[in-house]
Amino acid sequence: MPGDPVLTTSTTPAPASPPVYPNGPLSPISRAHAVSSGMVAPLQSPSDLWERIRSGFAMPDLQNELVTDREQWYASRPDYMQRMTERSSKYLFHIVEELERRNMPTELALLPYIESAFNPQAVSSAKAAGMWQFMPATGKYFDLKQNAFRDDRRDVLASTRAALDYLQKLHGMFGDWHLALAAYNWGQGSVGRAIARNKKDGLGTSYTELRMPDETRLYVPKLQAVKNIVANPQAFRAELPLIENHPYFQQVLITRDIDVALAAKLADVQLADFKALNPSAHRPVIIASGTPQILLPWDNAKIFQRNFEAYTQGQYASWTAWTAPATLSVSDAAKRVGMSEADLRGVNNIPPRMLIKAGSTLLVPRTAKMGDDVAGHIADTAQVAFAPEVVTRRSTVKARKGETVATIAKRHGLSAASVAEWNDVSANAAFKLGQQVVMFLPVRANTARKAAPVRSNIKAIKRSPGKTVIQSKKR
Repeated sequence: MPGDPVLTTSTTPAPASPPVYPNGPLSPISRAHAVSSGMVAPLQSPSDLWERIRSGFAMPDLQNELVTDREQWYASRPDYMQRMTERSSKYLFHIVEELERRNMPTELALLPYIESAFNPQAVSSAKAAGMWQFMPATGKYFDLKQNAFRDDRRDVLASTRAALDYLQKLHGMFGDWHLALAAYNWGQGSVGRAIARNKKDGLGTSYTELRMPDETRLYVPKLQAVKNIVANPQAFRAELPLIENHPYFQQVLITRDIDVALAAKLADVQLADFKALNPSAHRPVIIASGTPQILLPWDNAKIFQRNFEAYTQGQYASWTAWTAPATLSVSDAAKRVGMSEADLRGVNNIPPRMLIKAGSTLLVPRTAKMGDDVAGHIADTAQVAFAPEVVTRRSTVKARKGETVATIAKRHGLSAASVAEWNDVSANAAFKLGQQVVMFLPVRANTARKAAPVRSNIKAIKRSPGKTVIQSKKR
């Protein structure tokens, strides 16, 4: 095969290497170090993944009443533990592989149990997302793309890479895994300041000695409790589901934009299972130029490739990207792309009373005439931005001496074309001194809310896309 080494024979035997004997006392090495260094090859692979995780435990144990409390909490909820561990079976092998490759403690494979219960779609009240719970800014720092078509904080491979990068960085900063975990939860600056305060006060600087929020105080005890249950499930009357020591998924390249539902169908995978492996694709279509590979269960990868190549029932994707050429109302944008306003709002999560700002990229139906997939620069940078609809009230102002349409428009921050239209004059017309000029001026939202219940002679009407005009009712 191409790339295989070329074997040659020789009649001259190679000189034998002298034997090497150990010098000094022998010291044990961890399995993780043995695997990553390549010095030792195990005679037999662990029977299941739990055994492999246990053999790689390398963090110091924490023993206190908080750990005991969390052990009891998890042990008293067997249904919750069962759901959580079964959900993790899709991801654990990959995480353990990455930890061993980096020579990191395999306890860290259990951290998503604490962060998200291994739910890659989890979103916290603080907007942290994914099974490793990255905040938006931290995610961007670790190259997790977040745009209109994907959120890599939810991506299985990308988020795991970023989380382990972050944990390695924190361990390098603090030299202690418990402090690194505290920083992962609380922030490296907060842990650094807590250490500095204790040093100033002549106190210890270990995890248990620092002053920290309750959430962080419980963070490592939670992980220790799960570690203890995994280490000895019988002691807690816990039952761990069998997780084979074998990859659950593999990457499959895609060359065309494809609907999520179609991709799952071609792979012969339930839609929910497909989304669980590809959680960063939070839209109904996967853009190939931005997400060139998908994850599929090991045995379904070849099924997908065969069905993808044989697919002849039309386009792979029924959606595409459309960039708003100007700031538009939702109704105007819907007309331009041939959708109902409700459908455009629904598929793009557009909130009420908002305009679509110019340059926003929306998901819209793809017609049969569209042969090209979404370009790479759009897939990587697409964003959606909104602006509040402007509420205006009809008013009149007196023209000053020598005032024109242009000067009065500039004075009030309006366009000359609008002022000319409202007063039925040309755009270069001049006004007489004291002439009443019709204007539609913005109303502050709080003023409009206060005025509405009192002034019953006011009604709101639509004047132009994105603008609401307030006029007097006819009596």
